[in-house]
Amino acid sequence: MTDKASLPNNEFSRMVEPARMGDGTRHLVADESERATLARRFALVSIERLEADVTLQAEGEAVTVSGTLHAAYIQSCAVSGDDLSVTVEEPVMFRFVPMGTYRPDEEVELSEDDCDEIEYEGGAFDLGEAISQSLALTIDPYATGPNAEQTRKEAGLLNEEQTGPFAALAALKTDKKE
Repeated sequence: MTDKASLPNNEFSRMVEPARMGDGTRHLVADESERATLARRFALVSIERLEADVTLQAEGEAVTVSGTLHAAYIQSCAVSGDDLSVTVEEPVMFRFVPMGTYRPDEEVELSEDDCDEIEYEGGAFDLGEAISQSLALTIDPYATGPNAEQTRKEAGLLNEEQTGPFAALAALKTDKKE
């Protein structure tokens, strides 16, 4: 890995040079500044913890990464705006491949064990950015908290039972009885 001073402008950048990395494990930890910047990027109130324990395995110029993302963050309820505390322990698996070796136009049969391929250019790839994007995928943009239903009622919003497709059928049934 290279030092932070030579990293690109990604919030949680951890560059890995396949030619010099060797196989093995890495423990990545985002510092307070990186977590604050990522929280703004992902529209979170805050990120209290962002770490990953991963194993890197070289296959020529390609590198397979597998492990676990550990995170704790606070996001706003989509309805009430209340803070919601979320803890994540999520498996991650991806494969970094040199630019030009990934063929998105080819039809491929994927199994559950297959992983995302991420192209990299030059002699290094950004493992931290891949972890950051994995964190983004764990965020539920419609997360609701315990006060969501009360907030809906106070605002005069109807729930799915009152507005969904079956609500129309229930209204027809009620009309027939009258």
